[in-house]
Amino acid sequence: MGTDTTAKAAVTVLGLGNLGRAVAAGLLRDGHPTTVWNRTPGRADALAAEGAAVAATVAEAVAASDLVIAVVVDHPALDAVLDAADGAFAGRVLVNVTSGSPDLARKAAARIAGQGGTYIDAAVLAVPETLGTPDATILFSGDPEAYAAHRDSLDLLGPGRHVGAAPETASVYDVAVLAGMYGMFGGFFQSVALAESSGIAAAEITDVLVTWLAGAAAVLPQFAREIDAGDYDTDVSTLNINQWGIAAILAAGKAQGVAFDSLTPLKDIIDRQVAEGHGGASLSRAIESIRAEAQ
Repeated sequence: MGTDTTAKAAVTVLGLGNLGRAVAAGLLRDGHPTTVWNRTPGRADALAAEGAAVAATVAEAVAASDLVIAVVVDHPALDAVLDAADGAFAGRVLVNVTSGSPDLARKAAARIAGQGGTYIDAAVLAVPETLGTPDATILFSGDPEAYAAHRDSLDLLGPGRHVGAAPETASVYDVAVLAGMYGMFGGFFQSVALAESSGIAAAEITDVLVTWLAGAAAVLPQFAREIDAGDYDTDVSTLNINQWGIAAILAAGKAQGVAFDSLTPLKDIIDRQVAEGHGGASLSRAIESIRAEAQ
């Protein structure tokens, strides 16, 4: 008999929260021999019924597959997993889907290397329901050869992209994207509070706001080009114009009894840029003050 060249690679999933269960279920549906482990064993029952092998220990789970995907709650939990692996990562690839800082990703990569394994960091810009669909974006960083070797399995999570050889790069993307998201949420809550102060319901202002934000987001690639080039010349959205706009918003909020704490830092940055003589430059030049604070 010939060898079955269509056999799927074995994969281990460590951690069976909502995201971990979704990852394991997707692997099983695609025919991958899947081993799972969770600190609370009962969470594996449904997956076991679908054909997953349930490991009793971390070391047993890691030993079952060349590719191991960790989907634990945080980096202290990941550290506990690595402690319990007892050297089992030698010759294996760990894909870490645990969110954390770039520094924590570097430390995890060093620990896996110390066990003789290879580390890949993953930023999952998706919710469990969208895994494996075009609505999920998965960013990977770390050893490019290891990523290429396991890409067929990793693509089951969703459209993937390798963003750099440094293990922490995906984590940088992750926190940077989330920073933009939370900035939007902060502005949304302030918007709703101001609208409600005059009897406008949250749903009513949101209907208008979403349309406006979709248009406003279209300017971000232009801002990015200006920032990358260091060329802030414009005759459209200048710092002077936006300084006036934010001042008007803050004045309206004060008159309505609404605090605008999330906008005050941006106003301070714009004021600083104008005071330094850059009022005629693009709003994108505000990043120079943020860069200065980071130094």
